[in-house]
Amino acid sequence: MAGGGREVAIDLEFLRGRQNETVVKELCVVKSNAAETFRFKNKELHNLLTEAVAGFAHLYAHGL
Repeated sequence: MAGGGREVAIDLEFLRGRQNETVVKELCVVKSNAAETFRFKNKELHNLLTEAVAGFAHLYAHGL
């Protein structure tokens, strides 16, 4: 999902853990003509999100 300069939206579904940490359960990355949904363990979030939005200049997140 690369695309220098275009915009992308990110939608998160998450829970709060015992220590009030954010536990992301589902992430959807949406651009003008496609969407990808991922379900995963919280430790996978950083790597997955970094790869999914590489090359986009503007990111919008929903659910934070």
